Amino acid sequence: MSIAETDPPLAPEREAAENAVTLGPPAPEAGGILTVDLAAIEANWRALGRRAMPSECAAVIKADAYGCGIEQVAMQLGKAGCKTFFVADLNEARHARAVAIGPAIQEPAIYVLNGLLPGTSATYADLRVRPVIGSMVELAEWDAFCLANDWHGGAALHVDTGMNRLGITANEAAALAPRIRAENHGITLLMSHLACSEVPEHPLNEQQIKLFREVRLLYRGISSSLANSSGIFLGNAAHCDMIRPGVALYGVNPTPGRSNPMRPTIELHARIVQVRPVLKGETVGYNAGWTAKRATKLAVVAVGYADGYLRAASASDLARGADAIVAGKRCPLAGRVSMDLLAIDITDLPDGSARRGDLATLIGDEITVDDVAKAAGTIGYEVLTGLGRRYHRVYRAG
Repeated sequence: MSIAETDPPLAPEREAAENAVTLGPPAPEAGGILTVDLAAIEANWRALGRRAMPSECAAVIKADAYGCGIEQVAMQLGKAGCKTFFVADLNEARHARAVAIGPAIQEPAIYVLNGLLPGTSATYADLRVRPVIGSMVELAEWDAFCLANDWHGGAALHVDTGMNRLGITANEAAALAPRIRAENHGITLLMSHLACSEVPEHPLNEQQIKLFREVRLLYRGISSSLANSSGIFLGNAAHCDMIRPGVALYGVNPTPGRSNPMRPTIELHARIVQVRPVLKGETVGYNAGWTAKRATKLAVVAVGYADGYLRAASASDLARGADAIVAGKRCPLAGRVSMDLLAIDITDLPDGSARRGDLATLIGDEITVDDVAKAAGTIGYEVLTGLGRRYHRVYRAG
């Protein structure tokens, strides 16, 4: 059962009547229709915040809000009261700053996770956003800029506790602590990142939580953040002062192996461009890897890997691949996903139930983002962040 309230999704063809915001090509001209439920994203944010109370619930909106639209998501969550956002780079920060307005015109804090690139300090000040400092070199450059320009806009200090990707070492953090407290370097957040939070029993989780707790003690008075989406479900010890959910906001299961506590947020429908017969023994698609084992009927739809539907979700004689829903029935893919097209085996549907121009569901109803990811041998993050720009996009805010 979801921790967020649910309501029935709208059919794609009804969106115009519901006054939804749309982007991209007109629906009749588009190969696919992507519906993003902003109200569901907000509901997920609120549910995660309730789970981690009294910690602040921030929102990670990098990678175009995981493919869902950074401007639309930032605006929705800003209006809902989100006070802190995380993006990957300055261009994302620029988009978020343009729309992320909180209650009573309160300006949310925006942190840039990839840190301070050489010569970019002034841009942070211009945009009123905060770098996540991940090295001593970055800290020195940021300090020099702030001192020379009397800038007090804030920054995060990233401490590596086991990811070995970005961040200063715990020893460097310990050595810095007296300077940070005495010289007021403008550090507004102390943070680290969990490497294995989606596996609750992994020993690195406890090691990272313990090490970060020790570092936090040296930085009393500065807000701290450790938990990502899955980390929120590790319990209070990981929550600190702020949680940073990302993929869970967008409906991907943060607790793999257990039922998904999040509300689904996207639907993807593909336009059928042709229904065609295939004789028994004939092959379908590139490399002839899928063979019809009987007289077969295919629905060919105008979505492919150029639209972000992963080629690895293809079907072959050796692997089933992903499914789609056509005329209310779950049907398997047939053959390779190509750049602009994919084929669905609709042999078991009654004649005439699928026609040119109809829509097939690639994500939605009983097919989740995680289902597509599993069929492609990847994770929901990759499915979401690959969502293409050729779709007719529909944004439902409530």
